[in-house]
Amino acid sequence: MRDDDGRMARGDSKRPRQRDLTSRRSFLSRVVAAGSGLAVSGLSDDMWRADRVAAAVPQDVLIPPGKDPEDFIQHSSLTFETKREAFGTSGVVPYERLFIRNNLPMPEPSFVESRDRWQLAVEGVGNPRSVTVRELKNLDVETVATVLQCSGNGRTFFPHETTGSQWGVGAAGCVIWSGVPVRAVVEALDGVEANPRFVTGTGGEVIPDGLDPNGVVVERSIPFEKGMEDALLAWEMNGEPLPLAHGGPLRLVVPGYFGVNQVKYVKRLAFGRNESDAAIMRTGYRVRPIGEGGDPSQPSMWEMSVKSWINHPSGSGPVPAGRVVVDGVAFGGTRSVRLVEVSADGGGTWREAPLIGPDLGRYGWRQFALPLTLEAGTHRIASRATDEAGNRQPSERVENHRGYGNTSWRDHAVTLTVA
Repeated sequence: MRDDDGRMARGDSKRPRQRDLTSRRSFLSRVVAAGSGLAVSGLSDDMWRADRVAAAVPQDVLIPPGKDPEDFIQHSSLTFETKREAFGTSGVVPYERLFIRNNLPMPEPSFVESRDRWQLAVEGVGNPRSVTVRELKNLDVETVATVLQCSGNGRTFFPHETTGSQWGVGAAGCVIWSGVPVRAVVEALDGVEANPRFVTGTGGEVIPDGLDPNGVVVERSIPFEKGMEDALLAWEMNGEPLPLAHGGPLRLVVPGYFGVNQVKYVKRLAFGRNESDAAIMRTGYRVRPIGEGGDPSQPSMWEMSVKSWINHPSGSGPVPAGRVVVDGVAFGGTRSVRLVEVSADGGGTWREAPLIGPDLGRYGWRQFALPLTLEAGTHRIASRATDEAGNRQPSERVENHRGYGNTSWRDHAVTLTVA
């Protein structure tokens, strides 16, 4: 049995481990202190073990400064989910409400004390060298709105036991990035060498003592064509210097791709023929059958696909009978959203919902709103989106071991009690 937000109700075998946040205490120095003495054994090549890292950090570590604890659900010391009801209706999600997903303890504040001096090593180009953020700012600048979404967003709706944070809908947000296009960096460094197939970004987090660096380093490869199309090296988010909690001073942004590819604290960008052999790339974030290990032959969590969900009413409490405005968000991954439909009877009938607010481009999300007249009783409210290519959000999830890429409109529906 599931509760109103679609999570397993009490008494079921699977119950997401999560807790609301009730304190604003800073956690930056405490994470670093905890991480410096970590000793996690048993890391293997068959799967990405970020959960081991999270488990080793004290669980009383709380939300970074500037974020309101009331807007989040804490799944672990490294993961903070935005509540459905905390999403606004203005398109862009501000820093204060944007989810956090870290694979390693957050770096020290010193990372952002001298932002322009941060160095990025660029390899596989005609003139390989390290460049500073100051130099990058003098090459070019572009701005793009994108949906930032964790690969496991919607994991809590899978019926089988899945490891990792039991995200509902809140491991996502639409943000605006500014930075230099990767292609401009390549041009400035005399082009690429040897017909590369991949662009690999490496994160600059400090690897805790006792861990195999290759087993935990955040290093992801994306197709070369995508990197040269519209990937950015971003130093700004929503008009402000990129916050430490979201990858400052420099982050790789890959529009339309899942968040794991948007490498934080990026310190190395390499162009080559092969994917990274780091565990997070080789066996982690692979779509694999339930019960099987990760393998490089399996699909990697790269491109997102069409998805939507309801934010308000969130289903967390009853609403009065009569007129109810239902709103939510929809996005198409690498394509624009063409239309959104809403159902008040669990998918039996559908009505088109007007898109509201600004069109932030094909990588941003669109918000929608539809007034409904609801009688007293229980209603299952769902939404489904269709992208510009005609791809419609599916009713069912694709079952996989790690609970990745859930776009099921049925899973993301809310049960609404109308009094």
